[in-house]
Amino acid sequence: MMSGGSDPEAPRGPGGRTAEPTASAGSFSPDGSGTHRHPRAHVAVLQGLIGSVMMLVGSVGTGWIANGSPMVRHPLVIALRVEGWGVYTCTVLLTAGAMLLVRSWLRLGQRLQGWPAGAHRSVVLAVCAWSLPLLFAVPVYSRDVYAYIGQGRLMLAEQNPYTTGISALENWFMLGTDPAWAEARTPYGPYFLWSARAIVGLTDAHPDLSVLLFRLLACAGVLLCVVYVPKLARLHGIDPARALWIAVANPLFLISFVASAHNDALMLGLAVAGTYCAATGRPVTGVLLVTASIGIKPITILLLPFIGLLWAGPGASWRRKFALWAATATISFGLLVLSGIPQQLGVGWVWALLDPTPGFTGYSPSGFLSQKVRGLADAVGLPGAAMAPVLRDVLQYAAIGLVLLLMFRGDDHRVVRRLGLAFAAVVLLSPIIQPWYILWFLPFLAVTGIRDNWQIRTLYVVLTFFVIFGAQDQLSVWPFIELAVDASTIAFVTALLFTAYLMLLDPHTRHLLVHGGPTGWLRRRRRRRERGVRGR
Repeated sequence: MMSGGSDPEAPRGPGGRTAEPTASAGSFSPDGSGTHRHPRAHVAVLQGLIGSVMMLVGSVGTGWIANGSPMVRHPLVIALRVEGWGVYTCTVLLTAGAMLLVRSWLRLGQRLQGWPAGAHRSVVLAVCAWSLPLLFAVPVYSRDVYAYIGQGRLMLAEQNPYTTGISALENWFMLGTDPAWAEARTPYGPYFLWSARAIVGLTDAHPDLSVLLFRLLACAGVLLCVVYVPKLARLHGIDPARALWIAVANPLFLISFVASAHNDALMLGLAVAGTYCAATGRPVTGVLLVTASIGIKPITILLLPFIGLLWAGPGASWRRKFALWAATATISFGLLVLSGIPQQLGVGWVWALLDPTPGFTGYSPSGFLSQKVRGLADAVGLPGAAMAPVLRDVLQYAAIGLVLLLMFRGDDHRVVRRLGLAFAAVVLLSPIIQPWYILWFLPFLAVTGIRDNWQIRTLYVVLTFFVIFGAQDQLSVWPFIELAVDASTIAFVTALLFTAYLMLLDPHTRHLLVHGGPTGWLRRRRRRRERGVRGR
């Protein structure tokens, strides 16, 4: 099994290497024993709670409220969404609250350094405390939850969401759906469509009640992660509290899966639970849970080969591996085909895998590189517009190649690590990356070890970037409101100032990316330059 990842605040040995953990340092032991109490973790939990409450208040003025919601007629809501002072106040509260949540997460990891006994309880408390205000916030960072309402309405109207867009419904725009979904086919599995039908039928498509129930459905996925991430980490010799802190307590996870109510939460929770069952001698249960995950969102279909490897066990022959791959596929695909018979859904979910969304996002590695290739090609007279999409296609095929490589090659005791790397390859080499896609593979890497080096520092940067990106990119400001300064600009400046504080001024966080903080980096740079001068 993969052995432990080191702690962000672990003591350093000679040459800057992490010192070997000892019992007195509160290192992880499989039986959960430890000798030290966590130092003031409740301070970080309380600060994060304040950040979540700030986001709750800020969401009223800048979150996504359906035009048909009774909330839009409340005098306070009108003031916060129509008056300039209200929009600006809510924008600052939402953004600063999100950034305070980032800082609280970082500080929680520092305060739990060594991950002593009681650390797991502290992380669970943080997840609960930080999630509670977000559970009642107006949707922020995304309005996909309103598309779920539309898809539930299509199901109630006996129409097939795999062939019919939400625009076929009356009054669809008043219920908050993004116009981008008007003619789009749903990319979700049959089990989620059944859930959407049940929720909309129960609430009669009331937007606010429906959002709350979709949030509770997402919270079921969060709960599965809270339960099974530590179990899976312990199985690999990784401290369960640290794995939970990385994978579930991080602000992008809580904002995306609680505040935004993305169905990816349930997809991921079922996938993690299924992986744990398959790794602990219950392969059929594991296959069924992963199949349920696919029935929420089909992307987790790529887990099936690795579930088959866990079923086969270490040292299995290729004959056994192929036989269990076939058994895994037969059980899973057979169930999914049968699941398409009710409401005559068929296997329409397959299109989501075979017909991906066109275009790209500029911050994805694929999108960023293709833009650079296009610019360079155009500069030298080559057809950049034709070369850029070819590069994006090549990277997607490379991701498929990496998945196949990780299926057939690797340590049989590190199958979950290989699974996580395969998932990461598919996400990171895709031309389109939504912020919450990073969360798909993060738990599988966290439970098999994210080291206290460039790995954890990269995670800090990526999560903070996407929190900042969502804060300024997904603000809902009514188009008829005239503002002297655009709200997204206010959000961006607020987030940038807070980030600068964390990196340059905050005595607790400024050294997280660079050892010794900016001052230490400058001092080391000056010393290297002086040594270079003396050596000439």
